[in-house]
Amino acid sequence: PRFFGSLSSNTMPRYRLLIEYDGTDFHGWQIQPDVPTVQGALEEAVETIVSSACRVTGSGRTDAGVHALEMVAHLDLPEAIADIPLLLNRLNKMIGWDILVHEMVAGPSGLHARFDAQERHYQYHLMREYDPFRQDTAAYYTFPLDFSAMAAATELLPGKRDFGSFCKSRTQVNTKICEVREARWELNGPHWVFHIRADRFLRNMVRAIVGSLLEVGRGRMAVDTFAQMMEAQDRRQAGPSAAAQGLYLSKIQYPKPLFNG
Repeated sequence: PRFFGSLSSNTMPRYRLLIEYDGTDFHGWQIQPDVPTVQGALEEAVETIVSSACRVTGSGRTDAGVHALEMVAHLDLPEAIADIPLLLNRLNKMIGWDILVHEMVAGPSGLHARFDAQERHYQYHLMREYDPFRQDTAAYYTFPLDFSAMAAATELLPGKRDFGSFCKSRTQVNTKICEVREARWELNGPHWVFHIRADRFLRNMVRAIVGSLLEVGRGRMAVDTFAQMMEAQDRRQAGPSAAAQGLYLSKIQYPKPLFNG
């Protein structure tokens, strides 16, 4: 079938994609040579369908084994699509069960999925009792935890500051200043979910935060020590990174009415 319609200008049409994926079998979002990635799978499928090279640009990058409930991306194509539902149906059949593109919507050509994002939300899923059906989609943690101490340390996170203590070593960024706008735990029996949202996140930041909070919960780091560690801006003083399979990119916020639809 023919997907393309006629162009009204010389500008390549831009489309917004709303994507969900299980990151278990992927080496992260960003395309890399010789390993499966989410970006690579999407680009390969689109290029096969439209017979044209393309680039799918995500709102951020997730690491190997990390999942997404809502990844926003943009895609430029050489011509306008005449039948978006048909192309979307073909795309979802081609990329397999690990990735689902929920929406494909025409958007303004000047907008950028990554640089126009104003806020990102993450969740970390922690199982306190083993569930064989969630071994790849939640972290399993058996040690006794002092939740009140973890909650007290979590309350220290919101604010605008240097989060270098939670940034992977040798990460090349212009600044490690982020504004954390919310950080909280949600408890539902043996299933714990850590919620955090910020204007930006550093590489490995959420997993390092969760790992450090678990150290507080185990009594291996006092709340006061957690506060001092944050101020030190030294990754070596923080706790180990929590396991990748518990982490989810859950929402990307844009200035309305840009990419939010």
